[in-house]
Amino acid sequence: MANTLRVVVPPHPLIAHWLTVLRHGDTPAALYGTGMEEMGRWLTYEAVRDWLPHRAETVTTPVATTEGRVIETGVPLLAIPVLPGGLSLWQGARQVLPNADLCLSGIPDQVEAQAGLVLFLDQIADGSTLLALLEQLQARGVEDARRLRVITAVAASPGLKRIGERMPELTIHTACIDEALDAEGRITPGIGDPVQRQQIRSASHSAGST
Repeated sequence: MANTLRVVVPPHPLIAHWLTVLRHGDTPAALYGTGMEEMGRWLTYEAVRDWLPHRAETVTTPVATTEGRVIETGVPLLAIPVLPGGLSLWQGARQVLPNADLCLSGIPDQVEAQAGLVLFLDQIADGSTLLALLEQLQARGVEDARRLRVITAVAASPGLKRIGERMPELTIHTACIDEALDAEGRITPGIGDPVQRQQIRSASHSAGST
């Protein structure tokens, strides 16, 4: 059986709520930024549910001994946000992955053989940004897509098709799959340009502080 791209759209009411907030054209910049962070938090929670390595551990409570499970912190975990848009998703995700090493300057020259990697993109339109990142990872020896999880607020079908043809074992978690791109390459209905919509917040803050 041929491998196919795995795209997960979690049926979580909080994810649906924040997607609606992001879609609305009148959402204020501050609330839009909060929406991106919340999207990063809940999508990451869903993405690592059955993926993070863990082990059994015996613990002693105040009254008895029992078996528990803990995250295996000896296995490296890298968080790679695609700047600038992916950083907002990471701001929420870091509460779920407090032990992850943040790679703000891009992919490290050397990636440990056992390391897991979580990639954050604000959205996937034609797929070119993610494909370029995957090629960089492959050049550094990360060829097993099972080591990767991709978090994105919304993805377009044309981009997913293109990615699936190149990296069929990849798993992507997103709030929604939108069907089309418009003539300018924008996802429709989409959530607008996350960077532009949040820059309004930064500009307003700067103007108010002068």
